[in-house]
Amino acid sequence: MMYNFSNILKNYFIFIILISLFICIFFIPFYKNTTIISETTNSSTPINKVISPTSGLCWPLPGYTRISSPFGYRGAPTAGATNFHGGIDLPAPPGTNIISAISGKVVRTGFMGSGGCSVVVENNDYTVIFHHISPNFLVSPGDIVSQGQIIAQVGPKNVYGFSNNPYKDANGNPTNGATTGPHLHFTVKIAGKYVDPMSLF
Repeated sequence: MMYNFSNILKNYFIFIILISLFICIFFIPFYKNTTIISETTNSSTPINKVISPTSGLCWPLPGYTRISSPFGYRGAPTAGATNFHGGIDLPAPPGTNIISAISGKVVRTGFMGSGGCSVVVENNDYTVIFHHISPNFLVSPGDIVSQGQIIAQVGPKNVYGFSNNPYKDANGNPTNGATTGPHLHFTVKIAGKYVDPMSLF
């Protein structure tokens, strides 16, 4: 029996190529310290991002990507709110987990005026602030947190027990800062200057 060596070689290479494609499609490697973030822009265009601790911020509110108030100038939505919006607002139900967008040190927690209950994380020139969170703080000043770590939860509209809170709703109940409802106000500063968080994802 005669074998056609060139046909055997050709079939062998086709087999190797098919096996390689199968491995690439079904056995994609996942690397440590990498988070896959899926988000949607205001135009509902899906964006998939792979963000590592050194390549940028990670989305602070997984599963909630609608921005109800973007960065920049606006009409103040409620008494006590400013016309310059130094962050982005992400509506979500109270109790929704908030993750740290950067690795760094918690430098402040507490009631911060119009921002209500807040957590501040710093890393070199970056300052990231999470406003209108739950008053049941999950971290404390001095804690070192990792990017992607749960550090807070979205707070309720009304909070009680803060004597320095001048903000009230139409019924006279104290609110979680200058807010009309539960959401995360996410602020980023670089070297002390406000930047649009959306430019950093």
